[in-house]
Amino acid sequence: MKKLSTFVFALSLVSSSLFAQSSAKLNPDVISKKNGEEIKAKITKITDTDVSFVYPGETAEYVLKKSDLLKIVHSSGQVPLPAQERQKEQVAMSASPADHHNRIAILPFTYLMDNQPGADAIGYKAQEDAFSFLAQHTAGYTILDPRTTNALLVKGGVTKDKMMNFTMKEICDILGVEYIVDGSVTQNKGYQTSSTSGVANTKVKRDDDEKVKGISTYGSTNSNSVQRYDVSVSLHIYMDNNASIYNQSHKAFLSSTDGGYSSPLEYLLKRCPLYRK
Repeated sequence: MKKLSTFVFALSLVSSSLFAQSSAKLNPDVISKKNGEEIKAKITKITDTDVSFVYPGETAEYVLKKSDLLKIVHSSGQVPLPAQERQKEQVAMSASPADHHNRIAILPFTYLMDNQPGADAIGYKAQEDAFSFLAQHTAGYTILDPRTTNALLVKGGVTKDKMMNFTMKEICDILGVEYIVDGSVTQNKGYQTSSTSGVANTKVKRDDDEKVKGISTYGSTNSNSVQRYDVSVSLHIYMDNNASIYNQSHKAFLSSTDGGYSSPLEYLLKRCPLYRK
C-alpha cells in the first residue's frame, strides 16, 4: 500500500510537469519586435536592457535587446507597461546607465545683464551656439539637439523657475544622458567712447570793386557716444551621478560694442573634457 501511494504521488508530479509544459506550448509568451516580427516563445528572464527566451521544444536560450521590442504579452495575458506610459506616471524616470552612456545634453544658458536676469532669448541662442560647436567636435558622443532637450525638460517639469529643485542626476535621468552642460553668459557695461566731429565754412563778402566788405563763418558739430561691454562665460559640466567634472569661467580679452560671447564660449568648450578635435 505504501509503495502504491508513492507511485501515485510520483505519477501526479510527472503529470503536473507535462501539463505545465503542454500549457506553455499552447499558450506561449508573445514578443513583438519594432520591425513587425512576432516571436512566440517562453520568456525566461527580463533585465533592464535584455529579454531572454527559449522556443517551444528547445533548450537553447536566445536574447533580444529591449530597445528592439515593441511590446511583450505574457501567456497569462499581462502586458508590461510601455516606457511612454511609465514616464507619465513619474516625472523623473530613471534610465539605466546603458541608456545614458556617452550622451550629452546642453541646458539653456543663464543670461545676466549687469548681474540681473536678462533676456531668455540670449540664453537659448548661447545653447544653440554651444550645440553647433560641440556637434563638430565630440566624436564618439551623441548630443541631444536643443529642441529635444527643451521639450523633455518641460515634459519633466524642469521649468526655469523650478530648475533648482532638481539634482543634475535627476535631470540626466529625465533627458537620458550621461553628461549635462550648464552655462551662463554675463554682460556688464564697461566704459563709453565719445567722439566729436565738426565742419566749418567761411564766406567772404565783397563790393563791386572786389574789396572785402565782411567775413562770416558758420559750421556744425556732431558728438557720438558708444557703450562698450565686458563679457564673460561660465561653463559647468556634470555627470549622471551628480559629479562635477568641469567648472571654468573666461572673460573676453577685449570689451565690445555688441556684447558678443562667442570668443569666451569657444575658449571654454575647446578645453572641456568632452571636446574632440
